[in-house]
Amino acid sequence: MAKEKEKILIALTPSESKRVIAKGVKKLEEVQRALKQGTIIIGLGTTNAYVADEILSELSGANKIDKQRYAAGVITDKGTCVVAKEEREKDIIIKNGVVSSEESIENAIEELSAEDVFIKGANALDAYGNAGILLAHTAGGTIGSAIGTVMARGVNFIIPVGIEKMIPYSITEAAKRVGKERFYKSVGMPVGLIPVYGTVITEIEALILLGAEDAFTISAGGVAGGEGCVIICAEGSAESMDDLMRVITQIKGEAPVNVMSVKCE
Repeated sequence: MAKEKEKILIALTPSESKRVIAKGVKKLEEVQRALKQGTIIIGLGTTNAYVADEILSELSGANKIDKQRYAAGVITDKGTCVVAKEEREKDIIIKNGVVSSEESIENAIEELSAEDVFIKGANALDAYGNAGILLAHTAGGTIGSAIGTVMARGVNFIIPVGIEKMIPYSITEAAKRVGKERFYKSVGMPVGLIPVYGTVITEIEALILLGAEDAFTISAGGVAGGEGCVIICAEGSAESMDDLMRVITQIKGEAPVNVMSVKCE
């Protein structure tokens, strides 16, 4: 009779989830391959700030980024907002293991191939595993300019997104019904929604990449700083669960992401 897997219970705040997801993304085979030979574009976003942080940590001489400035569109207590353009960091572009500081993201996107990696976080995840990105820019912003190239060429599209962003309604159906010019009034900026398709990495996929044999959510939400938390059961051998718990222990206490000045109307 097979021995039952060992179980550990993991509670993650949104910022801790971002760190877990980022560590998982870094371990992806296509990311590791492109780090050695290829291009990786890490679009703006709060989860992507952690992804950039983790990936840059592997590169000699690469500076860590200012997470609070590595965002474009954000949701705050004021609603749907955007970070002022002058306050934003530049998107990270890595070519053959070297950060390309002078190249524009537009030029980098134009040169992408099927061996390269494009990383862009999402604002929504539905029960079918579909991801969606909110669009505050009238032309769709970065994802609007990149999606055609990425999908046409078969670029490795990685979508890091936390379980806290899961919605019960179909993203494809919701996208049909909204748009910047369809809202009568809004709390924050009116936005559109675009479904995107790629390799979705939530805390679940990340924990498996980090050594769990399986993982699943058992609860969500919280108070007193636990708002947005997810509670996850991970399974595996005692050795792998001990290793994973050591990683989680190091992550606990990850500071929340703040943002610079935002525009919400």
